This record gives sequence, C-alpha cells and structure tokens, in this order.
Amino acid sequence: MPKLLEKKEVVIKFAGDSGDGMQLIGSQFTNNTALIGNDLGTFPDFPAEIRAPQGTLAGVSGFQIHFGSTEISTPGDYYDVLVAMNVAALVKNLPQLKKAGTIIVNLSGFDDKNRRLANQITNPLEDGTLDSYRVYKIDITRLTRESLKETSLGRKAKDRCKNMFVLGFIYWMYNRELSSTLNFLNQKFAKKEDILDANTRVLKAGYHYGETTETFTTRYEIPPARMKAGTYRNIIGNQALALGLTAGARKAGIPLFYGSYPITPASDILHALAKYKRWGVTTFQAEDEIAAICSAIGASYGGSMGVTGSSGPGIALKGEALSLAAILELPLVVCNVQRAGPGTGMPTKTEQADLMQAIYGRHGECPLPVIAPKSPADCFHAALEAVQIALTFMTPVMLLSDGYIANGAEPWRFPKIQDLPTIKTNFAKPMENGEQFHPYTRDENLSRPWAVPGTKGLEHRIGGLEKEHITGNVSYNPENHQMMTKLRAQKVANIANFLPEQKIELGPEKGKLLVMGWGSTYGVIRSVVRELLEEGHEVSFTHLRSLNPFPRNLEQILRSYEHVLIPEINDGQLVHIIRSTFLINPKGFHKIKGQPIFKTELKDAVLSHLA
Repeated sequence: MPKLLEKKEVVIKFAGDSGDGMQLIGSQFTNNTALIGNDLGTFPDFPAEIRAPQGTLAGVSGFQIHFGSTEISTPGDYYDVLVAMNVAALVKNLPQLKKAGTIIVNLSGFDDKNRRLANQITNPLEDGTLDSYRVYKIDITRLTRESLKETSLGRKAKDRCKNMFVLGFIYWMYNRELSSTLNFLNQKFAKKEDILDANTRVLKAGYHYGETTETFTTRYEIPPARMKAGTYRNIIGNQALALGLTAGARKAGIPLFYGSYPITPASDILHALAKYKRWGVTTFQAEDEIAAICSAIGASYGGSMGVTGSSGPGIALKGEALSLAAILELPLVVCNVQRAGPGTGMPTKTEQADLMQAIYGRHGECPLPVIAPKSPADCFHAALEAVQIALTFMTPVMLLSDGYIANGAEPWRFPKIQDLPTIKTNFAKPMENGEQFHPYTRDENLSRPWAVPGTKGLEHRIGGLEKEHITGNVSYNPENHQMMTKLRAQKVANIANFLPEQKIELGPEKGKLLVMGWGSTYGVIRSVVRELLEEGHEVSFTHLRSLNPFPRNLEQILRSYEHVLIPEINDGQLVHIIRSTFLINPKGFHKIKGQPIFKTELKDAVLSHLA
C-alpha cells in the first residue's frame, strides 16, 4: 500500500502535441484543485498554429499549474512533476524541471519517429539524460487502447482518449476523486454515448493503474489553503472580464453591447459574453476591427454600454475610431489583451508592450484613462471599474490585460451585490417649454450629458469635427479648439480624484528600495518581496491599477525611496513614462521572451539592486 505524503505546494506541467488534449486535462485538474480548496495559479502555453506539426518542438502544447495549501501568487518557475507525451514535450520542458523531479512519460511517444521529429539523435530515455530524475515509463497509448478494446471506436478515436488516462493517474497520485471530471464528461458528451463511455473508461483505467501497479510507493495530498470566508469558483481571466463588464452594465441599468473581431488571445471574451443574452448583453462579430469599434461607438450613442476588444494589432486598426469616441465624449470600454509583437509577433505568447500604444497611440491630443488588472480574478473588478469610469466621465477607457492573465486561472471569491459600486448614468432629460438643449454643458466631473437619439428636444450635431463649447456646433475657432482640447484632457486628469490613493502593499512606507509593477507582474513581485522581507531585507512593493492618470499621491510615494525598480514584460515602457512624468529615474527589469517573469530571476535582480 503506497504511503500518503503531505506537501505544501506542487507545480505540475502537462505537455504533449497540440492535439493531445493537454489544455483540457490541465483545466480539469485546475477545476478539481479549486473545488478541494487549494490556492492555485495556472499558465497555459500553446503554439500559435491551430494544428502545429505533430511531434515537433514547435508543436508542443503545455499546461502548468501551481497549487498548494499556502498563498500561491505565480504558476511556478520550476516543475515538481512533468508529464511528457512525446520526445518533443520532454526536450522542450526538461530545463524547467527541478533536479530529482518526477517525469511521467508516454512510452509510445518515444519511438524512433518521434525522436527524429524532435531532432534528437539519441533516445533521452536511454542515453543518461534523465539519470538525475525520478522517471516513470507508462505506455499510455497502449493501455488506453486496451481499456477500449471492447468498444467500436476506431484507433484514432481511441487514441484521443489517452489524455484521460493521464488525468486519472494524476488524480490517483494526488489522492483526488474523479467526480468533477465525470460530471464534466456527462455534460459535454451527453448526446454522444460512445465517446462518453470511452472517456469515462479511460479516466478510471488511469486511476486504477496507479492503484494496482506496484511501481509507485508514494501518493501525495495537499491540504486546503486558508482563504477568506466566502463562496469561491475557479475563474479564467477572460471569463472574469466578461462577468465584470456585464455586472457594470447591470449596476448602471443599461444594456451591454460587445462588438469585436476574433483575435488571439481576446476571442474568449466574445465567447463568454455571448452566453449572457438573458442579462441584456448583445454580442456582434464584425467583419473587421474598424467595424467592431464603430459598432460599439454606435451602441454607446444609442444609450448602451459599448465595449470592444482586441489585441495589439487590432487596437492599432481601431485607433482612428477611438479618437472619434474621444471627441464625441461617449462612454466606451476598449479591452486590449496584449500579446507579443510587433507585427503578428507571437500570437499565443504574453507581453506588456502595448502600454505606450494605450496612453499615446492616437492622432491629435487624445488622452484616455488606462487601467490594468493584476490577475485573472482581478479582471472582474478592473472591468467593473472601467465601466464605472466610462459612464461617470463620459469617455473611452482602455483596459490592458495580457495573454498570461487572460488564459490563466485562480480561485475567485464571489462578490456580494451590495459590495459592488453604484454606477450612475448621465442621461439628458427631455427639454420642456421650448428650451434649447446644449450637448456640451458640463457637470462637476466635466462630463457632458448623454443624449440618446430620438428623445424629443435633444437634437444635436454629432461627428468627428471639433465642437463649440456648450452648443456643440461645428467650430474652427482656434481659441475654442484649444479650450475644448484642454477640457477633455482635464476631464481625464480629474479621474485621479475619483481613484483611491496608492498604497504600499508590503514593506516599509519609505526606505531603500521600492519595487513597483503593473498588470500581470503582480504575483511574481509580491511573491519575491514577501520572501525577501522574511529574510530581513529592506524592500517594499506597490502595484499600479491606474496607468493614466496616475494616482494623485504616486510621486510622493516614489520620492520616499532611494531607488525604484520596475519589472515589466516589455523593454521598459513604464520606466520611460515615470521618468518623463515625475523626473525620477527608476531602474527597470525587462523581459521580452513571450513568457512571464520567473520568481528566481526577479529575486536575483532585486538582490543586486539592494546590494
């Protein structure tokens, strides 16, 4: 009988061909992990091609999960366990496996053909490459076929089930129940009984293989994490973004319209929102990026909460229409799920390189508010805040997510409806007694009234030409243009008064070194700084949600430290903006590899600055 060993945290990487179903079993193991109460972080890593060449290094698809009974802030740097379905999956991921780590290989993926496809001269299972690791060789493909020999499925259909064998075995290895995945299979294949039966059989076969073979002497158990009381669910970043947008429109009491054109890694926002028709959500897949944003502007003009989404290349195409929305002073949320560029770049890899584009990337003097979520679950709150700002200040808002956040997952604590902010709209009321409507009068926020077309007495001019203050008539008056430009800029600057002051999350409020981040660097910075503080180092951490305008006390915070370090997944864009805004000279830690920043490399960088 294998002994049961308790562990605080584990990192597992599932890796195989893009058609091997690694993303599916990674998602299933993640959902199961969330259900038993572990904290977790995930990192899906897949090729850009829809079906990359099988067996090659370029075609490897992976799913990484870090879970434990302690606070989990990152998907982990190095794996404790690597599941490799073929030679290429092993070769590509071996450098990130801990020494003496566990490798589970599918023997059928290590034949001569797979070795040649992965450009390996020798078989790594036989040439001594894996001598320092604990290797378990399982002929997963053969065992899958054997468990399905009584079914009528063809060989290809049988082989598609082999990922369920892996999942079943990992469930056994970590002392889990199968019920969550059995429920998933019953829902997914309710109308395909043969496929349901096959996947169920193979899942159980993988679990029983661990039980019956004498190869494995140890099983593992990770106790639930201590988390705030409440109801939790596992959530992916793009799903949370869709829920936040929907909640914002519902709190404002208006319909939500989402117009977009499919682009990796933003497409899932459209897929998620399409399920919320009963909550007043309309989704529209446009023929191109320009049509997508223009449809959203039209929806906002008509009194809906207009939203559009894309990634860097699509945001570039939306630039002219985004400037139009700014001069019209209509509410609009633009979601940019960043990916590695320029050009087509690396569509499935993450980056934070659209910050300059978000703040400056339009023609004319056209400042816009820019906010960024820090994690998958935080996408809900960031989207809600973006809707609130857009409606309160009658302005387009740029929301900067990225591929790492969009595809990652973590536990999300359901908010209570009474804890969500009240969102007010600024709709103009019908005019009475022949009064003249003035579309560019402004309230205390410098926001103009929202005049829905078709409302009696609210007729006014609309378009991209400069408007006269108060009346909204077309104006080429130079003094008026300067005044209107300054008013639009001041309106965005005033958002700083609406935002909470910036706070130090960890460490002293003044001292030697402040590490400041934005977006998806949150988890790794927090994890590194927390560890350094426990080791007795003088270091602090703060993280920006609002990138334009900056929080009103940010300069005061920055000047309270001898040095400021800004880690970014770009070539130092926030460093440049901070330097030009405050005449402070922060240092940067930059990574542009299409990967998140690893904890070990950032810790080394912080220690070098402390020294």
